[in-house]
Amino acid sequence: MIDKNALCEKIREIYPDIGQCGIDIDVAYDEEQARWTVHLHKDHHQLKTFLEEGDAELCLSGRQCIGLGVEITQLRDTIDRMP
Repeated sequence: MIDKNALCEKIREIYPDIGQCGIDIDVAYDEEQARWTVHLHKDHHQLKTFLEEGDAELCLSGRQCIGLGVEITQLRDTIDRMP
């Protein structure tokens, strides 16, 4: 099982402009969906996305962060466009 703090810190490593874990970004494993959820907070807006199965594991193992990166980029771009 992946450590949520390690996943959060990996996202911050890739996207240092996102902010602090537990404040601006948070991750949690959703048992019902059997996937990791990334929550992004900016001002009074909150968005979340589900990572595709295996993306978090691939990224944390150092093999590939493309899938995780695409999801976070889309989430960040969406919240940046909110008024």
